[in-house]
Amino acid sequence: MIIIDAVRTPFCRMGTDLAPLSAADLGRHASVSLLARTGIDPAEISEVIFGCVAQPADAANLARVIALRSGIPERVPASTVHRNCASGLEAITSAAERAAGGHGDLFLVGGVESMSRIPFLYHPATAAKYTALARAKSLGRKLRVVSTLRPRDFSPLVGLKLGLTDPITGLNMGETAEILAREFEISREEQDAFAAESHLKALAARPALDTELAPVPVNGHAVRHDNGLRDDSTCERLARLRPVFDRHCGTVTAGNSSQITDGAVALLVATEAKAAQLGVNPLGRLCGYAYTGCDPKRMGLGPVLATAKLLADLRHHPADADVIEINEAFAAQVLAVLKAFRDPKAAARAGLDHPLGDIPRDRLNPRGGAIALGHPVGATGARLVQTALAQLKESGGRAALATLCVGGGQGAAMWLESLN
Repeated sequence: MIIIDAVRTPFCRMGTDLAPLSAADLGRHASVSLLARTGIDPAEISEVIFGCVAQPADAANLARVIALRSGIPERVPASTVHRNCASGLEAITSAAERAAGGHGDLFLVGGVESMSRIPFLYHPATAAKYTALARAKSLGRKLRVVSTLRPRDFSPLVGLKLGLTDPITGLNMGETAEILAREFEISREEQDAFAAESHLKALAARPALDTELAPVPVNGHAVRHDNGLRDDSTCERLARLRPVFDRHCGTVTAGNSSQITDGAVALLVATEAKAAQLGVNPLGRLCGYAYTGCDPKRMGLGPVLATAKLLADLRHHPADADVIEINEAFAAQVLAVLKAFRDPKAAARAGLDHPLGDIPRDRLNPRGGAIALGHPVGATGARLVQTALAQLKESGGRAALATLCVGGGQGAAMWLESLN
Protein backbone atom coordinates (compact mmCIF):
# COMPACT_ATOMS: atom_id res chain seq x y z
CA MET A 1 0.00 0.00 0.00
CA ILE A 2 1.38 3.40 -1.04
CA ILE A 3 0.95 6.49 1.15
CA ILE A 4 0.63 9.28 -1.39
CA ASP A 5 0.52 12.31 0.89
CA ALA A 6 -0.74 13.53 4.24
CA VAL A 7 -1.92 16.79 5.79
CA ARG A 8 -2.96 17.60 9.32
CA THR A 9 -4.45 20.49 11.18
CA PRO A 10 -2.44 22.12 13.93
CA PHE A 11 -2.77 20.19 17.18
CA CYS A 12 -4.17 22.51 19.86
CA ARG A 13 -4.81 22.04 23.55
CA MET A 14 -8.38 21.29 24.54
CA GLY A 15 -10.40 24.45 25.08
CA THR A 16 -8.07 26.69 23.06
CA ASP A 17 -7.71 27.66 19.39
CA LEU A 18 -9.62 24.80 17.74
CA ALA A 19 -12.34 24.44 20.39
CA PRO A 20 -14.95 26.30 18.26
CA LEU A 21 -14.69 23.58 15.57
CA SER A 22 -16.38 20.20 15.64
CA ALA A 23 -14.69 16.93 14.77
CA ALA A 24 -16.45 17.07 11.39
CA ASP A 25 -15.06 20.57 10.79
CA LEU A 26 -11.53 19.44 11.63
CA GLY A 27 -11.73 16.34 9.46
CA ARG A 28 -13.19 18.30 6.56
CA HIS A 29 -10.42 20.88 6.73
CA ALA A 30 -7.65 18.28 6.71
CA SER A 31 -9.31 16.41 3.84
CA VAL A 32 -9.98 19.46 1.67
CA SER A 33 -6.45 20.72 2.24
CA LEU A 34 -5.00 17.35 1.23
CA LEU A 35 -7.10 17.08 -1.92
CA ALA A 36 -6.19 20.64 -2.90
CA ARG A 37 -2.48 20.02 -2.36
CA THR A 38 -2.37 16.78 -4.34
CA GLY A 39 -4.76 17.88 -7.07
CA ILE A 40 -6.31 14.41 -7.13
CA ASP A 41 -9.89 14.27 -8.38
CA PRO A 42 -12.22 13.27 -5.49
CA ALA A 43 -14.17 11.18 -7.99
CA GLU A 44 -11.18 8.80 -8.15
CA ILE A 45 -11.57 7.83 -4.46
CA SER A 46 -12.91 4.34 -3.72
CA GLU A 47 -13.80 4.89 -0.05
CA VAL A 48 -13.31 7.27 2.87
CA ILE A 49 -12.26 5.78 6.23
CA PHE A 50 -11.66 7.90 9.35
CA GLY A 51 -10.86 6.96 12.90
CA CYS A 52 -12.50 8.71 15.83
CA VAL A 53 -12.84 7.75 19.49
CA ALA A 54 -15.47 10.12 20.92
CA GLN A 55 -17.77 9.94 17.92
CA PRO A 56 -20.15 12.92 18.07
CA ALA A 57 -23.86 12.28 18.45
CA ASP A 58 -24.71 14.93 15.86
CA ALA A 59 -22.51 13.37 13.15
CA ALA A 60 -23.27 9.67 13.14
CA ASN A 61 -20.77 7.90 10.89
CA LEU A 62 -18.42 10.85 11.10
CA ALA A 63 -16.40 9.70 8.07
CA ARG A 64 -19.46 10.04 5.85
CA VAL A 65 -20.11 13.57 7.09
CA ILE A 66 -16.47 14.51 6.47
CA ALA A 67 -16.58 12.95 3.00
CA LEU A 68 -19.69 14.77 1.84
CA ARG A 69 -18.57 18.10 3.31
CA SER A 70 -15.22 17.66 1.54
CA GLY A 71 -16.79 17.32 -1.89
CA ILE A 72 -16.42 13.55 -2.22
CA PRO A 73 -19.12 12.25 -4.59
CA GLU A 74 -22.21 10.76 -2.94
CA ARG A 75 -21.62 7.39 -4.58
CA VAL A 76 -18.32 6.95 -2.62
CA PRO A 77 -18.94 5.01 0.62
CA ALA A 78 -17.49 6.01 3.97
CA SER A 79 -16.97 4.31 7.30
CA THR A 80 -15.79 5.37 10.75
CA VAL A 81 -13.45 3.04 12.67
CA HIS A 82 -12.54 2.90 16.34
CA ARG A 83 -9.58 1.27 18.08
CA ASN A 84 -9.11 3.84 20.85
CA CYS A 85 -5.69 5.49 20.48
CA ALA A 86 -4.92 3.46 17.35
CA SER A 87 -8.02 4.60 15.45
CA GLY A 88 -5.95 6.63 12.98
CA LEU A 89 -3.80 3.57 12.26
CA GLU A 90 -6.92 1.44 11.99
CA ALA A 91 -8.18 3.67 9.19
CA ILE A 92 -4.97 3.09 7.22
CA THR A 93 -4.84 -0.66 7.78
CA SER A 94 -8.55 -1.00 7.00
CA ALA A 95 -7.87 0.63 3.63
CA ALA A 96 -4.94 -1.73 3.05
CA GLU A 97 -7.19 -4.71 3.72
CA ARG A 98 -9.89 -3.34 1.40
CA ALA A 99 -7.31 -2.92 -1.35
CA ALA A 100 -5.85 -6.40 -0.78
CA GLY A 101 -9.34 -7.84 -1.18
CA GLY A 102 -9.90 -5.96 -4.43
CA HIS A 103 -12.41 -3.52 -2.95
CA GLY A 104 -10.84 -0.27 -4.10
CA ASP A 105 -7.55 1.25 -5.14
CA LEU A 106 -7.54 4.82 -3.75
CA PHE A 107 -8.66 5.76 -0.24
CA LEU A 108 -8.99 8.96 1.76
CA VAL A 109 -8.18 7.94 5.33
CA GLY A 110 -7.24 9.58 8.60
CA GLY A 111 -8.19 10.32 12.16
CA VAL A 112 -9.84 13.13 14.04
CA GLU A 113 -10.71 14.15 17.57
CA SER A 114 -12.29 17.22 19.11
CA MET A 115 -11.60 16.54 22.76
CA SER A 116 -13.00 20.00 23.52
CA ARG A 117 -16.38 18.80 22.26
CA ILE A 118 -16.63 15.56 24.24
CA PRO A 119 -19.96 16.12 26.00
CA PHE A 120 -21.12 16.14 29.58
CA LEU A 121 -23.77 13.48 30.22
CA TYR A 122 -26.77 13.05 32.47
CA HIS A 123 -26.87 10.25 35.01
CA PRO A 124 -29.35 7.54 33.88
CA ALA A 125 -31.72 8.36 36.74
CA THR A 126 -31.71 12.02 35.75
CA ALA A 127 -32.29 11.15 32.09
CA ALA A 128 -35.30 9.08 33.15
CA LYS A 129 -36.74 12.13 34.92
CA TYR A 130 -36.31 14.30 31.84
CA THR A 131 -37.95 11.60 29.74
CA ALA A 132 -40.87 11.53 32.14
CA LEU A 133 -41.07 15.32 31.98
CA ALA A 134 -41.22 15.23 28.18
CA ARG A 135 -43.97 12.63 28.26
CA ALA A 136 -46.09 14.39 30.88
CA LYS A 137 -49.26 15.71 29.26
CA SER A 138 -50.61 18.08 31.89
CA LEU A 139 -49.07 20.91 33.85
CA GLY A 140 -49.76 19.05 37.08
CA ARG A 141 -47.85 15.97 35.97
CA LYS A 142 -44.97 18.10 34.74
CA LEU A 143 -44.77 19.85 38.10
CA ARG A 144 -44.75 16.50 39.92
CA VAL A 145 -41.77 15.36 37.84
CA VAL A 146 -39.95 18.67 38.36
CA SER A 147 -40.47 18.31 42.12
CA THR A 148 -38.41 15.09 42.06
CA LEU A 149 -35.29 16.84 40.72
CA ARG A 150 -32.47 17.10 43.23
CA PRO A 151 -29.11 18.97 43.16
CA ARG A 152 -27.28 15.79 42.12
CA ASP A 153 -29.39 15.73 38.96
CA PHE A 154 -27.54 18.85 37.82
CA SER A 155 -24.08 17.35 38.38
CA PRO A 156 -23.16 15.83 35.01
CA LEU A 157 -20.97 12.89 34.16
CA VAL A 158 -17.78 14.09 32.42
CA GLY A 159 -17.60 12.28 29.09
CA LEU A 160 -13.86 12.82 28.76
CA LYS A 161 -13.20 11.28 32.17
CA LEU A 162 -15.38 8.29 31.35
CA GLY A 163 -13.62 7.80 28.03
CA LEU A 164 -10.18 7.81 29.65
CA THR A 165 -11.19 5.21 32.24
CA ASP A 166 -10.97 1.51 31.42
CA PRO A 167 -14.30 -0.17 32.23
CA ILE A 168 -12.68 -3.55 32.85
CA THR A 169 -10.14 -2.47 35.45
CA GLY A 170 -11.74 0.76 36.65
CA LEU A 171 -8.38 2.50 36.20
CA ASN A 172 -7.89 5.69 34.25
CA MET A 173 -5.00 5.83 31.79
CA GLY A 174 -2.79 7.81 34.15
CA GLU A 175 -3.21 5.17 36.84
CA THR A 176 -1.99 2.52 34.42
CA ALA A 177 1.09 4.67 33.80
CA GLU A 178 1.72 4.78 37.55
CA ILE A 179 1.71 0.97 37.59
CA LEU A 180 4.41 0.89 34.91
CA ALA A 181 6.47 3.54 36.68
CA ARG A 182 6.53 1.40 39.83
CA GLU A 183 7.01 -2.00 38.20
CA PHE A 184 9.72 -0.86 35.79
CA GLU A 185 11.36 1.43 38.34
CA ILE A 186 10.97 4.60 36.28
CA SER A 187 11.83 7.59 38.46
CA ARG A 188 10.12 10.97 38.49
CA GLU A 189 13.40 12.55 37.36
CA GLU A 190 13.61 10.25 34.33
CA GLN A 191 10.03 11.06 33.37
CA ASP A 192 10.52 14.82 33.68
CA ALA A 193 13.76 14.68 31.68
CA PHE A 194 12.00 12.75 28.92
CA ALA A 195 9.14 15.27 28.88
CA ALA A 196 11.50 18.25 28.74
CA GLU A 197 13.36 16.63 25.85
CA SER A 198 10.10 16.14 23.94
CA HIS A 199 9.44 19.88 24.08
CA LEU A 200 13.02 20.73 23.11
CA LYS A 201 12.91 18.42 20.09
CA ALA A 202 9.53 19.78 18.98
CA LEU A 203 10.70 23.38 19.34
CA ALA A 204 13.83 22.66 17.30
CA ALA A 205 11.71 20.93 14.65
CA ARG A 206 8.97 23.56 14.51
CA PRO A 207 9.69 24.64 10.90
CA ALA A 208 9.50 20.99 9.82
CA LEU A 209 6.35 20.42 11.87
CA ASP A 210 4.73 23.39 10.17
CA THR A 211 5.20 21.70 6.79
CA GLU A 212 3.02 18.83 8.01
CA LEU A 213 -0.02 21.00 8.58
CA ALA A 214 -2.49 23.29 6.86
CA PRO A 215 -3.54 26.46 8.75
CA VAL A 216 -7.15 26.42 9.91
CA PRO A 217 -9.40 29.53 9.74
CA VAL A 218 -11.24 30.06 13.04
CA ASN A 219 -13.39 33.11 13.75
CA GLY A 220 -11.60 35.39 11.32
CA HIS A 221 -8.02 34.34 11.99
CA ALA A 222 -5.78 31.46 10.97
CA VAL A 223 -4.50 28.87 13.44
CA ARG A 224 -1.07 28.13 12.00
CA HIS A 225 0.91 26.21 14.62
CA ASP A 226 0.69 23.46 17.21
CA ASN A 227 0.11 25.33 20.45
CA GLY A 228 1.22 22.81 23.08
CA LEU A 229 4.96 23.39 22.71
CA ARG A 230 6.56 25.12 25.70
CA ASP A 231 10.00 26.68 25.90
CA ASP A 232 9.84 26.69 29.71
CA SER A 233 9.32 22.94 30.21
CA THR A 234 12.63 22.38 31.95
CA CYS A 235 13.31 19.58 34.40
CA GLU A 236 13.36 22.15 37.20
CA ARG A 237 9.93 23.53 36.33
CA LEU A 238 8.43 20.11 35.71
CA ALA A 239 9.68 18.94 39.11
CA ARG A 240 7.38 21.50 40.77
CA LEU A 241 4.21 19.89 39.44
CA ARG A 242 2.21 17.64 41.73
CA PRO A 243 1.31 14.07 40.77
CA VAL A 244 -2.17 13.86 39.27
CA PHE A 245 -3.17 10.21 39.53
CA ASP A 246 -1.55 9.18 42.83
CA ARG A 247 -1.20 12.30 44.94
CA HIS A 248 0.62 10.62 47.80
CA CYS A 249 3.46 8.66 46.17
CA GLY A 250 2.87 9.00 42.43
CA THR A 251 5.27 10.29 39.77
CA VAL A 252 2.97 10.92 36.79
CA THR A 253 2.09 14.60 36.37
CA ALA A 254 0.37 16.77 33.80
CA GLY A 255 3.82 17.80 32.62
CA ASN A 256 5.13 14.32 31.85
CA SER A 257 1.86 13.12 30.28
CA SER A 258 0.44 13.72 26.81
CA GLN A 259 -1.73 16.78 26.34
CA ILE A 260 -5.50 16.60 25.78
CA THR A 261 -5.84 17.97 22.30
CA ASP A 262 -7.98 18.73 19.23
CA GLY A 263 -6.80 17.89 15.73
CA ALA A 264 -7.21 15.89 12.52
CA VAL A 265 -5.00 14.10 9.99
CA ALA A 266 -5.90 13.07 6.45
CA LEU A 267 -3.92 10.78 4.14
CA LEU A 268 -4.38 9.49 0.62
CA VAL A 269 -3.37 5.84 0.22
CA ALA A 270 -3.43 3.74 -2.91
CA THR A 271 -2.39 0.50 -4.50
CA GLU A 272 0.95 0.60 -6.31
CA ALA A 273 -0.80 0.37 -9.66
CA LYS A 274 -3.12 3.28 -8.85
CA ALA A 275 -0.26 5.43 -7.55
CA ALA A 276 1.67 4.78 -10.77
CA GLN A 277 -1.41 5.66 -12.83
CA LEU A 278 -1.83 8.94 -10.95
CA GLY A 279 1.81 9.84 -11.56
CA VAL A 280 2.36 11.09 -8.02
CA ASN A 281 5.55 11.36 -5.97
CA PRO A 282 4.43 9.47 -2.85
CA LEU A 283 5.63 9.73 0.73
CA GLY A 284 6.29 6.03 1.13
CA ARG A 285 4.98 2.50 1.46
CA LEU A 286 3.19 0.53 4.18
CA CYS A 287 5.10 -2.75 4.46
CA GLY A 288 3.47 -4.41 7.44
CA TYR A 289 1.52 -3.92 10.64
CA ALA A 290 0.49 -5.77 13.77
CA TYR A 291 -2.11 -5.42 16.50
CA THR A 292 -1.84 -7.31 19.78
CA GLY A 293 -3.55 -7.42 23.15
CA CYS A 294 -2.11 -7.03 26.65
CA ASP A 295 -3.19 -6.58 30.27
CA PRO A 296 -5.48 -3.51 30.40
CA LYS A 297 -3.85 -2.49 33.72
CA ARG A 298 -0.56 -2.27 31.81
CA MET A 299 -1.92 -0.99 28.54
CA GLY A 300 1.19 1.17 28.07
CA LEU A 301 3.20 -1.97 27.23
CA GLY A 302 1.16 -2.46 24.05
CA PRO A 303 4.00 -1.34 21.74
CA VAL A 304 6.28 -4.10 23.06
CA LEU A 305 4.24 -7.09 21.94
CA ALA A 306 2.93 -5.40 18.79
CA THR A 307 6.44 -4.46 17.69
CA ALA A 308 7.73 -7.94 18.52
CA LYS A 309 5.05 -9.52 16.33
CA LEU A 310 5.66 -7.08 13.49
CA LEU A 311 9.43 -7.49 13.53
CA ALA A 312 9.13 -11.27 13.66
CA ASP A 313 6.76 -11.25 10.67
CA LEU A 314 9.10 -9.01 8.66
CA ARG A 315 12.37 -10.41 10.05
CA HIS A 316 13.52 -6.94 11.02
CA HIS A 317 15.30 -5.48 14.03
CA PRO A 318 14.55 -2.12 15.73
CA ALA A 319 17.93 -0.82 14.58
CA ASP A 320 16.82 -1.33 10.97
CA ALA A 321 14.52 1.69 11.36
CA ASP A 322 15.98 5.13 10.65
CA VAL A 323 13.06 6.78 12.46
CA ILE A 324 11.11 5.29 15.37
CA GLU A 325 7.89 6.95 16.50
CA ILE A 326 6.49 5.73 19.82
CA ASN A 327 3.47 7.71 20.93
CA GLU A 328 4.16 9.54 24.18
CA ALA A 329 0.96 8.78 26.04
CA PHE A 330 3.03 9.13 29.22
CA ALA A 331 6.76 9.49 29.74
CA ALA A 332 6.64 6.54 32.17
CA GLN A 333 4.95 4.40 29.53
CA VAL A 334 7.50 5.12 26.79
CA LEU A 335 10.40 4.63 29.19
CA ALA A 336 8.96 1.28 30.30
CA VAL A 337 8.68 0.21 26.64
CA LEU A 338 12.26 1.24 25.93
CA LYS A 339 13.43 -0.68 28.99
CA ALA A 340 11.52 -3.78 27.85
CA PHE A 341 13.23 -3.54 24.45
CA ARG A 342 16.75 -3.65 25.93
CA ASP A 343 16.65 -5.29 29.38
CA PRO A 344 16.04 -9.06 29.80
CA LYS A 345 14.15 -8.75 33.10
CA ALA A 346 11.97 -5.93 31.81
CA ALA A 347 11.37 -7.83 28.57
CA ALA A 348 10.15 -10.85 30.52
CA ARG A 349 7.87 -8.63 32.61
CA ALA A 350 6.38 -7.28 29.37
CA GLY A 351 5.77 -10.79 28.02
CA LEU A 352 8.79 -11.30 25.76
CA ASP A 353 11.15 -14.29 25.73
CA HIS A 354 14.08 -11.97 25.08
CA PRO A 355 14.71 -8.26 24.43
CA LEU A 356 14.12 -6.99 20.92
CA GLY A 357 17.16 -4.71 20.98
CA ASP A 358 17.98 -1.23 22.14
CA ILE A 359 16.41 1.71 20.34
CA PRO A 360 18.92 4.44 19.45
CA ARG A 361 17.62 7.52 21.25
CA ASP A 362 18.61 9.86 18.42
CA ARG A 363 16.12 8.02 16.18
CA LEU A 364 13.25 8.17 18.68
CA ASN A 365 10.56 10.81 18.10
CA PRO A 366 13.01 13.26 16.45
CA ARG A 367 10.31 15.94 16.10
CA GLY A 368 9.02 15.47 19.63
CA GLY A 369 5.93 13.57 20.64
CA ALA A 370 2.53 13.81 22.25
CA ILE A 371 3.91 15.30 25.48
CA ALA A 372 4.76 18.41 23.45
CA LEU A 373 2.42 18.12 20.47
CA GLY A 374 -0.66 16.64 22.09
CA HIS A 375 -2.67 13.46 21.69
CA PRO A 376 -6.02 13.90 19.91
CA VAL A 377 -6.72 10.23 20.44
CA GLY A 378 -8.48 9.40 17.17
CA ALA A 379 -5.86 11.23 15.10
CA THR A 380 -2.54 10.32 16.72
CA GLY A 381 -1.95 7.03 14.92
CA ALA A 382 -2.28 8.77 11.58
CA ARG A 383 0.06 11.55 12.72
CA LEU A 384 2.77 9.03 13.60
CA VAL A 385 2.66 7.71 10.04
CA GLN A 386 2.67 11.19 8.54
CA THR A 387 5.60 12.48 10.56
CA ALA A 388 7.64 9.26 10.21
CA LEU A 389 7.39 9.31 6.43
CA ALA A 390 8.01 13.06 6.24
CA GLN A 391 11.25 12.58 8.17
CA LEU A 392 12.36 9.73 5.90
CA LYS A 393 11.75 11.91 2.88
CA GLU A 394 13.63 14.83 4.42
CA SER A 395 16.62 12.80 5.58
CA GLY A 396 16.84 10.24 2.81
CA GLY A 397 16.25 7.44 5.33
CA ARG A 398 14.86 4.09 4.29
CA ALA A 399 12.57 2.71 7.00
CA ALA A 400 10.45 3.79 9.97
CA LEU A 401 8.66 2.08 12.82
CA ALA A 402 5.49 3.68 14.22
CA THR A 403 3.92 2.19 17.33
CA LEU A 404 1.61 3.14 20.17
CA CYS A 405 -0.23 1.81 23.18
CA VAL A 406 -4.00 1.53 23.10
CA GLY A 407 -6.41 2.12 25.97
CA GLY A 408 -8.09 -1.11 27.03
CA GLY A 409 -4.90 -3.12 26.64
CA GLN A 410 -3.76 -3.31 23.03
CA GLY A 411 -0.72 -2.35 20.99
CA ALA A 412 -0.29 -1.32 17.38
CA ALA A 413 2.84 -1.20 15.25
CA MET A 414 3.50 -0.36 11.61
CA TRP A 415 6.59 -0.66 9.39
CA LEU A 416 6.98 2.00 6.71
CA GLU A 417 9.55 2.46 3.97
CA SER A 418 10.47 5.42 1.81
CA LEU A 419 10.50 5.32 -1.97
CA ASN A 420 13.62 7.48 -2.26
